[in-house]
Amino acid sequence: MLLHIHKSKIHRATITEANLNYVGSITIDEDLMEAANLMEGEKVQIVNNNNGERIETYVIKGERGSGVVCLNGAAARRAEVGDIVIIISYALMTPEEAKNFRPIAVFPDENNQLV
Repeated sequence: MLLHIHKSKIHRATITEANLNYVGSITIDEDLMEAANLMEGEKVQIVNNNNGERIETYVIKGERGSGVVCLNGAAARRAEVGDIVIIISYALMTPEEAKNFRPIAVFPDENNQLV
C-alpha cells in the first residue's frame, strides 16, 4: 500500500501575478522551488488563505530571486494579486517510509524571499 504524504510546502507565499492568458500552472521563483524541494512539472495543491479556494496544478520554474508566485490559466481566476497562499506537494510512500519522513516547510517573507 502507498500513502499520499505531505512532502513539502511553501507557507504563506504572496501571489504576485495572475495570468489568465497562459496555458496553465503556477510559476514559482526558483529559489523557493529549491528550498521546498519542488521540481518543475510537479503537481501541487494551492490553498488560498484569503478566499478558501483549493486547486491543483503543476509547477513552472520562475526567475531566481524574483519572488514570483504567479497563477496561470484557469487558476488565475482563483486568486488575486496580494492573496496569501500555501503551496503543498505530496509524495507516495509506503507506511514504513512515511514513519521516518520529515516534510520540508519554507516560510518566505512578504516579498516571497527566503529569510
